[in-house]
Amino acid sequence: KIIDSSTLPLNLTNHKWAKFRKTKAGVKLHLRLIFMNKDTVYPEKAVITTAKEHDRNQLEVLVDDKEAMYVFDRGYVDYERFDRMTDEGYFFVSRLKKNAITREVESFSIPKDSTVLSDKMVYIGSTQNRTENVFRLLEVVDTKGNILRLITNRFDLNSEEISEIYRQRWAIELFFKWLKQHVEIKHFYGMSETAIQNQIFLALIAYCLHVLIQLEMRSKKSLLRISRWL
Repeated sequence: KIIDSSTLPLNLTNHKWAKFRKTKAGVKLHLRLIFMNKDTVYPEKAVITTAKEHDRNQLEVLVDDKEAMYVFDRGYVDYERFDRMTDEGYFFVSRLKKNAITREVESFSIPKDSTVLSDKMVYIGSTQNRTENVFRLLEVVDTKGNILRLITNRFDLNSEEISEIYRQRWAIELFFKWLKQHVEIKHFYGMSETAIQNQIFLALIAYCLHVLIQLEMRSKKSLLRISRWL
């Protein structure tokens, strides 16, 4: 399950209730996306707030299934919450900020010719603000040659599997792009908070209907092709 948010800009003159900067207004769609495989992804839970709401505040609302692996970006990094999620039995992989302090406990071997540079067991944080649990820290190279630091509380998967799971986070970026380009949520027809929320939820329902058609017909065609056909 991939968690992320996307900000949808609004006209400040018509949407004063959604003001988040001096000259800007907007709402934020906080989303949980189910990743079945690269061809089948769909939204499972959505929370709509004003754009000034911080992503981290919605993490506990969107994490509620102990059978799932949660994937999210560094905007959600919160050491205390990482400890709490681990204690409560929730699994996750996230990206750690470059300047995050870690203390190595143990180093694991990595396969030859791997995109994984290092695989360690660590505590995260400084002496004053450190995690109670140990976590797994991986350094991996992305497709553009950048080094990413990934943090997870799963020690049962190999380093390549963890790296691949995080790589699939890109699916939610593609989902937001699809939603804005093909289901028309760049232009809003109403001005009230309810009208804006209704239009976003209708867009999510439209997307899910496309997925249902794709599954029902066992179609290999993309959602965009199905959309144009409809």
